[in-house]
Amino acid sequence: MNLLGIGSDLCDIRRIERALGRHGERFLDRVFTEAERRRADRRNGQARLGAYAKRWAAKEACAKALGTGFSHGVFHRDLGVDNLPTGQPVMVLTGGARARLDALLAPGATARILLTMTDEYPYAFAQVMIDAGPVG
Repeated sequence: MNLLGIGSDLCDIRRIERALGRHGERFLDRVFTEAERRRADRRNGQARLGAYAKRWAAKEACAKALGTGFSHGVFHRDLGVDNLPTGQPVMVLTGGARARLDALLAPGATARILLTMTDEYPYAFAQVMIDAGPVG
């Protein structure tokens, strides 16, 4: 395997709470995918805010791992966090984020995105590593 990028982010959960208070649905629509919203909205109170903050941190970490941040056509909604049936979080890239990932790959290579995230009020943390290897 070949390491293509690594990124991490620490998010203050209170920052997400303030953004929700100020911008509500507009903030959620602009930043989070439908799957992320469904998962976070199954929770209440602090757990809901932590779910959103972890996903915010994961998006930031992934944008850093891609080497672009939120520029060059990479937007928050292009970076989604989903979960496998086991509960393991996984990054799902679309749009400009997917195009950037594809541009990093050598011909015949496939990417693997590793994600870990956690929260302990008042912080949420995420780390992303992207590696590449042969298809198969």
